[in-house]
Amino acid sequence: MTDDLRDQVHAAARRARVAADELVLATREIKDAALHEMAAALRGRAPEILEANEKDIESGKAAGLPDNILDRLRLTEARVEGVAKGLETVAGLADPVGEVLRGSILPNGLELRQIRVPMGVVGMVYEARPNVTVDAAGLALKSGNAALLRGSSTAEHSNTALVAVLRDALEKAGLPADCVQLLPCHDRASVTHLITARGLVDLVIPRGGAGLINAVVEQATVPTIETGVGNCHVYVDANADLDMAESIVLNSKTRRTSVCNAAESLLVHADVAEVFVPRITKALQNAEVTIHGDERFAQQDGVVAATDDDWDTEYLSLDIAAKVVGSLDEAVRHIARHGSGHTEAIVTSDVRAARQFTARVDAAAVFVNASTAWTDGAEFGMGAEIGISTQKLHARGPMGLSELTSSKWVAWGDGHVRPRA
Repeated sequence: MTDDLRDQVHAAARRARVAADELVLATREIKDAALHEMAAALRGRAPEILEANEKDIESGKAAGLPDNILDRLRLTEARVEGVAKGLETVAGLADPVGEVLRGSILPNGLELRQIRVPMGVVGMVYEARPNVTVDAAGLALKSGNAALLRGSSTAEHSNTALVAVLRDALEKAGLPADCVQLLPCHDRASVTHLITARGLVDLVIPRGGAGLINAVVEQATVPTIETGVGNCHVYVDANADLDMAESIVLNSKTRRTSVCNAAESLLVHADVAEVFVPRITKALQNAEVTIHGDERFAQQDGVVAATDDDWDTEYLSLDIAAKVVGSLDEAVRHIARHGSGHTEAIVTSDVRAARQFTARVDAAAVFVNASTAWTDGAEFGMGAEIGISTQKLHARGPMGLSELTSSKWVAWGDGHVRPRA
């Protein structure tokens, strides 16, 4: 069975390579037309997509999936419309393929240019969130890549319906259907075969919980980009506007708890703790948030005493860890120890403190007086995003079209030969 599954995954990768070789020659006009065709197909076939999604929702409820996972899994008419609009937004963005990054003419007349080129075959491994199926397919297409999608069994019906719609739209637009393929999802071995298909697959991007991401990064022989885990902090400084701080904390935590840019930890400077701790405790509890607090927070009614594990937990629920710190230095040290490199925020009116925080905190995104919820490819002007990279090489932060490309040097000569040494 394992050998059969490996052959199945590798065969899909080979078909993807053939599709990628054709896609690399497609003009922007052709790719954009295909993206609009895909968006129209999603709208036109929304009822069958939602019917398939409802099967996944019912199965998820029967399996006892928590509410935050069901929220990630759920599609609505508005969410289908949202991913369709995302494809149209991507169509309106500049094509990264062929962009000249730098170039020069050497003294001997040899013309050099470094240009963006597609990665080739890109694998995505992700949990729930069928919207990722569409986002990944659209971004891969625009950047000239063929996509191998390995979703979770919890979203099997949704992903199957979505990929069928996208493949039909690609063929209607005159591009290979194999630009987008869905891999088997019931056996974890399919992930292993994908992430070890070195030579067949050029890049793998895992998107999901810490367990999934760590498993892919540790086992892959194909190059990977680590994404997604978000133990995000909001630090309320000694010189914070407390009205602003309350608003930012609430939005960061409660806007949508199941996403990786939701705040999971709150740090409050001791100088404002006497006033702000009871205030933010009441506000969070009114929003039905459970606070896991240190000794200062635990003095408030209803606050649960924090354990060491709470500082490292990505709750993805109406929970938050909260602590009083003695200084900005202590806040930065706490974030360095417990943060995941995703998004961190400071609320302060002190420009010097803000500059220190942004310089010293090591994360993909750092905000001053703004909610962590803003870390999002669409909000950053990238259209849809394929994930948020928390590593440092090649791509960091929200990943759009440019992050799905590599580069090559193209040299034009006129009989140039290099003299012997």
